[in-house]
Amino acid sequence: MAPQEKEKIPAANGAPPRDRLLTWADVRSHDNKDDMWFVIDDLVYDVTHWAKRHPGGAKILRHYAGQDASEAWLSFHNDKALVQKYMKPLCIGRLDDGGPQATDQIKKDFRELRETVDKMGLFKPSYTFFGVHLAHIVLLDVLAYFIISQYGAGWVPVVLASIALAISQTQAGWLQHDFGHLSVFKTKWMDNLAHQVVIGLLKGASSAWWKNQHYQHHAKPNVIHKDPDIRVEAVFVVGDVMPVQVAKKNKNGPPYNLQHLYYMILTVALVPVYYHIMVYRFIFTRQKWHEAVLAVLFPAIFVTSFYPHVGLGKTIAMYLMMRAIESQWFTWATQMSHIPMEIDTDKDKAWVTMQMHATCNVEKSHFNDWFTGHLNFQIEHHLFPTMPRHNLYKATPLVKSLCQKHGLDYTVKSLGDAFIDILRSLKKSGQLWQETHSHTWLHG
Repeated sequence: MAPQEKEKIPAANGAPPRDRLLTWADVRSHDNKDDMWFVIDDLVYDVTHWAKRHPGGAKILRHYAGQDASEAWLSFHNDKALVQKYMKPLCIGRLDDGGPQATDQIKKDFRELRETVDKMGLFKPSYTFFGVHLAHIVLLDVLAYFIISQYGAGWVPVVLASIALAISQTQAGWLQHDFGHLSVFKTKWMDNLAHQVVIGLLKGASSAWWKNQHYQHHAKPNVIHKDPDIRVEAVFVVGDVMPVQVAKKNKNGPPYNLQHLYYMILTVALVPVYYHIMVYRFIFTRQKWHEAVLAVLFPAIFVTSFYPHVGLGKTIAMYLMMRAIESQWFTWATQMSHIPMEIDTDKDKAWVTMQMHATCNVEKSHFNDWFTGHLNFQIEHHLFPTMPRHNLYKATPLVKSLCQKHGLDYTVKSLGDAFIDILRSLKKSGQLWQETHSHTWLHG
């Protein structure tokens, strides 16, 4: 009997839907946006029609269509009891052939590890930490205004104020990241409210846009066609698979063999140009009018604060300098842990294996922690995305032990090596594209 026919068979003796027996063949046949099933703890859920209501966006569910989403579900949700109430009507059966959860030891070990770090209190935030972090962001903004108001419109104070604002914006980016991952407050609505205020009022961006992009990244990091952070074919090819695919598909395109050189130029424009376009496009196409108000307030406050002191031209120059510095900082700090790692199509790997293959760490130091917003612990952050960042390093010994048991590499680099590895990997991928392109189109 075909899987499509099997799902129409009522449960025996009037039993509830969750007692209907389904196989992995059934689940895997429902693997597209118009027909989405997935498995959580051996229970099968049909989220086809509910996906658009998912707070994290429909795409993140689509990325697990036809797969086991148990560890992803476990890692993303703090309020599991509440979420399960919403999931109950979506349950259509249970697996009768065990599935990966029954046999994959690494998944069992990860669950035990998560329970251990939870008992250690590593999911409990320090309000003092986040309060101090917010305070230093505000002080940087005050410093920038003080410089301009006291020392006038000369280029030296304008540049110094722009640097202070760039530091503030980058650090506000790390703070909104904390709220976006629901890792600060005990209740989801408080984190969501704080996220909208910080990313909107302090940065001029959109909470809904960020979640739509970033949650996908965490769900399937470095997975081609699923991780939006590597949908960069218009200007870059990354990893070993994408360069070959792009070279075989397109005869004409950018000179990817030079991408390690123009990376440093294009990343200056990432925030000032690309993100502004994408954010406002998302806000207006999704009609997020309350987020539009917050996003517009940021540049309005910026202009109101500095225009009377430096005039329109230098106010615009300050804004662009601030965004250019922030863009470089953000790009290098976030991509150093991903671009040099494995980038491939979806192989439906276990959560731990997938995250370890896609991420690496950078050495701990007070400067590195501050500079990267603790994303120098990308491994722990990806395994436990709701863990407050000031606790990530405390989970490191346990994660290393898990990796050692299962033969997984736990990669740690210096900050300098991590930066250089971005360029090395881009150069390698560019050369692979050039070789494949030359063989495909020039030599037949």
